[in-house]
Amino acid sequence: MITRFAMFEGRVKPGETASFRDAVLSELLPLWQAFPGALAVRVSFSDARDEGAPEFPLILAIDYPDLATVEKALESPVRAQSRAVTQSVVARFFEGRIHHHVTECHALSLS
Repeated sequence: MITRFAMFEGRVKPGETASFRDAVLSELLPLWQAFPGALAVRVSFSDARDEGAPEFPLILAIDYPDLATVEKALESPVRAQSRAVTQSVVARFFEGRIHHHVTECHALSLS
């Protein structure tokens, strides 16, 4: 399985945490869920971090079966729409940068 992460590094503008979270869930999550081939979409909001650690108020993780499916999702019209809405949400509520990481999962059973 392949997971593509979007790391929102920076900070939510003062007093805007609830509005930022609401906008992500209502405006962005439906678009991210519509990415073709996505198996799962996880939105994680930061509640705490180690002292001195960089601030990531939002981490998005979208699972795909393989890299070819990731590429198709990135070329899809829904991604272009998602980028436009992300820019709107970021302009209103977020100060920082967004970077992406693609990982391959190798899960081991605990039993």
